[in-house]
This record gives sequence, structure tokens and C-alpha cells, in this order.
Amino acid sequence: MKILLTGATGYIGKRLLPVLVKEGHEVVCCVRDSDRFNVSSSLRDKVKVIENDLLDSDSLNNIPHDIDGAYYLVHSMSASANYQTLEQESAINFRNALNKTNVKHIIYLSGIVNESELSNHLTSRKTVELELSKGRYNCTTLRAGIIIGSGSASFEILRDLVEKLPIMVTPKWLKTRCQPIGIADVISLLSKCIFNAKTFNQNFDIGGPDILSYKEMLLGFSKARGLKRKIYTIPVMTPRLSSYWLYFVTSTSYKLAVALVNSMKVEVICRDNKINQVLEVTPISYQETVNNAFRKIESNDIVSSWKDAYVSSSNSNNISDHIQVPTFGCFKDQRIKPFKNEEACIEKIWRIGGESGWYYCNWLWRTRGFIDKILGGVGLRRGRTNHNSLKAGDALDFWRVLYANKNEGRLLLYAEMKLPGEAWLEFNIVNGALIQTATFRPLGISGRLYWYTVLPFHSLIFKGMLRKLTTSND
Repeated sequence: MKILLTGATGYIGKRLLPVLVKEGHEVVCCVRDSDRFNVSSSLRDKVKVIENDLLDSDSLNNIPHDIDGAYYLVHSMSASANYQTLEQESAINFRNALNKTNVKHIIYLSGIVNESELSNHLTSRKTVELELSKGRYNCTTLRAGIIIGSGSASFEILRDLVEKLPIMVTPKWLKTRCQPIGIADVISLLSKCIFNAKTFNQNFDIGGPDILSYKEMLLGFSKARGLKRKIYTIPVMTPRLSSYWLYFVTSTSYKLAVALVNSMKVEVICRDNKINQVLEVTPISYQETVNNAFRKIESNDIVSSWKDAYVSSSNSNNISDHIQVPTFGCFKDQRIKPFKNEEACIEKIWRIGGESGWYYCNWLWRTRGFIDKILGGVGLRRGRTNHNSLKAGDALDFWRVLYANKNEGRLLLYAEMKLPGEAWLEFNIVNGALIQTATFRPLGISGRLYWYTVLPFHSLIFKGMLRKLTTSND
């Protein structure tokens, strides 16, 4: 069967794609920015990529007419202040485009919405579900609560809280109950649901076997990590304070923290588990899901991470918007140094950031990350998804990878920190030497003042970093 997969570069889409291919489907990946679409060589010849924007109805005309099924895995709950309107418009455009095709069945992954009073986030999900269900095809909605897996937003937030805070003074919504589900079970349900007539034109809640409060989830997480944690809840922490608490302690963006806090005040518990019988799936426990996630992390086998999605940053532009580094009106710090061992130099470049740090004056990098966090930026807490590999679109601390070609020896990063301008950092292997170039395009007088203010620090940091990268015994 021919299946259209939206959100193919997202957390769920990246994991669903190889499963669909393995099951023999022909998959058409619908992405907004094809430069961010990276798949393994074993999948590359088995998928087709089309580029379009769900907010641009004309761009959807390239959807093949002969598709049999489709997955709608697109969410933008923190991309804009008016995300509810944008999500509804996207759903309408998608529905209208699919009505022109031969599609028989579409599946939408939504959130559990069994409360009378919903957060803006869950209300938006419900609206999208209603719009998609109006199409001339069979529509199935799977409604999930908290999804737990290596690299998921929920998992990383829990991890940040447990590993950083031995004692937590928390808001009262930590007593709210939910029904978490493992990412492996979500993928299994999504793949088994497509073209199953027993699921047509219905919605199902999906969840694991455990109903837990967020406090119990944190304690279960600390148990998996072998850590002792004390958690106290207080009734006086407002939603705004709760959002700031999540934002400063975890790697989440502030907009995402606000959306999450508003959602966490609402219980998300499955009405029933009949979908498990229909699709013959037995979800595993929360504790087993957490343990599985850490096994993936320890083996450096994280397929996808929410941090690599643009929802983790303040910048939603395409990679192609920044991949051409400008020269006019820009400041540059370019340094060149020969090396003795090219392979060692490239390996260091490809391990930069995250747990490896930036090789020189890491305390200054951490200070810059802290300042960025205070200003409402992403800071350094996103780290990186994999220790040894980098792909276009990956988050790398407060940078975004624009281009990464290990054979060519070129890595280009774009800054997603709060700046009075735009910044690029490039590493390029040429004729036995490493060329390291920092480019800054200032925005007005404030941008120029910023550049000259940090210039002494740049001289120290970039000189030391270049020396470390080109010295094979460091």
C-alpha cells in the first residue's frame, strides 16, 4: 500500500517510518524542509520525499493521487501564540488536499480529551480531530496521554527534574493522574491500525497499564536511576511560576513549558482499553518503559528526540533559509590551523557539544548558556541526541545543525540563542588544515555593540577550541 507520512522528521514519524517500510508499504514522506530529512541508507531508496507546508494549500497539490492511507502526525502547540488557529487551518488544508486523492484511511495521533474543561493545547487537538473527520475517507484518531521513550519531551523533562533536583518543591498539579504509554507501544498501535476496518471512523484512547500521578512518575523514574528524591507539593505555585520552574530546571522552551503546565492540570486517563484487544497489543508498564529508554540511551541508540524538532527552539525557519552564510555587513572570526591527524580532528568535531563540551573554557560556554536561558532562550540544556553522529536539523546545545558531511569534513551550525543578530559557526577541513569560522550578522547598533563586547571572549574561546581540535593527543 502507498502511505503518506506527515511529520516524517518528527519524534514519532522518524520511528514509524522504518516500521512501515519493513511491513512492505511504499511511503511518501511529507516534510516542510527536505534538508532536514535524513534516513539510513537502507531506507533511502524505499521512500519518496515531497516538500510542502500545511498552511499553504497550494503546496499540497504535489500529494500523489494514488495514496491509499495517511498519517497526520503534525503538532505545533508552542510554535506560535495563535497555534490553535494555525493547527485548525492546517487540518482543513490537509483534509481538502486528501479529498482530491484516492486515500481510504487516515490516522491522527492526538491527545486524550475526556475532560469537560480542556487546556488550549488539548482543545486544539480536539478541533483538529473534528476537522479531519469531515473528509471523504475513513478517519481514526488515537488519543495518547504522556508518551515515554528515549528522546521524548516527557521523558527528558522527567529526567532533568530527577537528575538535577534531590529535593523538589513542586506545584500541586504533580498530584494530577495520567496514564503514560511507551513509545514502542504507540508505534505498534499506529502501524497495526492502518487499513484495519474495525477502527474506521472512531477514536480510541491509548495508554499503558499504569495510572499514576506525576509525582509517582517522578519517583518511579528516580527508582530506575537508583536515586533517592524527596518531593513536596505546595498549593501556592501559580501556572506562570510553574512554567518558569519547568523552563529553568529542564531543557524545555518557555512556550512549551506553558503549554505543558496547562495540560498537566487536566487528568488524562483512558476511557477504556478496547483498542488493545482490537489490534492485539499488550502495552508494557511505566517502569519497564523507563528502563527500556535508558538501555537505548546507554547504547547510544536514540532514533529520534523532541529536541531536534523546531518546537524546542525559538526559530521555526527552514534550514535552507540559513545555509548560505552571508558576507555583506557581517563580522567574522576566522582561524586556520594545520593538524597531524585528520581522522582524529574530524572525530573531535563530530563529538563537539553535549556531554563532550566545547573543548576549551567550558565554563564560559555554560555561562553564555545560563545568560541565554535568563533571556528566554534555549540555553545549553538541549545537548545532542547522539554522541557520535550529527545530521542536518539536529539540535546541538544552543545551535542547530545546518550541514554535516563527515566525508567532506564540513560542519555548519546556526545559533538559536537570543542574539541581536544572527550567528553561524563553521568547521571545514581544507588541505590538511582546519578552518574555523564564526560569522555574525548584527541587527542594528545593539548587534554591533554586542560583537565588540564579546570579542575578547571570542579571541580566548575560539583560539583555544581550535588548538584542542587540531591536537590529536588532547
